[in-house]
Order: sequence, then C-alpha cells, then structure tokens
Amino acid sequence: MNTVPAIRAVLFDCDGTLVDSEPIWLATMCDAIAALPDGPAITLQFSDIEGQSMARSLAIVEERRGRPLPVDFEAQVRAEMARRFETDLREIPGATTLLEVLDGLRVPFCVASNGPREKIALVLRLTGLDRFVPPARIFSAADLGRYKPDPALFLHAAEALGVEPAACAVVEDSRAGIEAGLNAGMRVYAYLPHTPLRPDDAARGVQRLVHLAALGDQPWG
Repeated sequence: MNTVPAIRAVLFDCDGTLVDSEPIWLATMCDAIAALPDGPAITLQFSDIEGQSMARSLAIVEERRGRPLPVDFEAQVRAEMARRFETDLREIPGATTLLEVLDGLRVPFCVASNGPREKIALVLRLTGLDRFVPPARIFSAADLGRYKPDPALFLHAAEALGVEPAACAVVEDSRAGIEAGLNAGMRVYAYLPHTPLRPDDAARGVQRLVHLAALGDQPWG
C-alpha cells in the first residue's frame, strides 16, 4: 500500500524557479563591484551567491575584497537591479502553464523566498505572475529573520496554507532551498534544466524537473 501522502499544496521559490532573475542579479552585482573606485578586482560566480540573502552575498564580496563596501552599495545595487528587471526580466519557461494547471485543479500554492517581500512582489508583477499569487500568498524569509536552508519559512508557509508539511511539494533551484525543503519534511522538486541531481539528493528522494510544466503531471490530493 502506498503510504506517501498526495500533494495538497505547492511552495515555490521565486528567483530561478518562477522568474529568470538570477542572471540579471549577478550581472548587476558584478558591474557594481567593477565600478568601485578602490579595492582589488574580484571574480564573482553565481555559485558563490546562489540561494543566499543579500546580506550574506554582500558579506562574501567584502570577504573577498578584504575591505568593507560603501554604505550605500546595497541600495545602489537594488535600485539598478529593479531598473534592469523592468526591461529584461522574463518568467521561467513553463511557469504560467504550470500555475494555470494548479489554479484549475484548485491546488493551493504560494511563493516562499529568501528575498524581501517588495522584490518578490515586483518580479511577479513584471512577469504577470502576480495574477496567480496574491500578496497573502507571498512569504519572505526576511519577515521571519530566518533564511533557507533553515526550514522555518517553508513550515510557516505550510501552516498558513493549512496543509501538513508531508503533503507539501517544494519547487526549488538552489542548494539552500533544496536543503530547506528536506529539512521541513516536504517533497522536493529541483528545477535543474541543465544539471543532474547530486547522488545524495536522489537518495533522499529529491526529484529533478527539467521543465516546470512537468510538475503538473504529478498526483494531486
């Protein structure tokens, strides 16, 4: 007998999962670093800051440069990133199709991200995905002060949706997010269109998604 609960809710990460914001984020950060008038030149790869909060990303940059960043550096990066989002941001292929399927099935879903609430709302609006995700279904780790891989954000979102963690599916693209989902006792789907799962992820039940729309074929409760 199958004792695995059916999926009754879906918790989506945002950046790199629903919206293709990460290349813009990395390019903005690298350009801002290169424009600094002092300090050594550093190379920043996406793997260095993947799934990290802005505060942690800036700390990594400071560690590599060996000196503090200007006090207004974060504000400048966020402002420039928002400007680039206005012209360059796109949804991840298949995001609209998947959310339409879940909406039609009346499966509750939300966005649970390490990013600040204002940024989540902005990128959803710019891609038109906000029509599926009202403000009450946006959950930010910044509001809790606890960031992935801590499971607190996912557990909080599941409680708000009224669904037990074991019946929730998490859709993530980052290491921190995958670990948060596993730590929360949820079913984890890793959106990794270009890279395979790590062997230990597969052993722990993580399932790989090459296309977001493939999640719509799962059994729903």
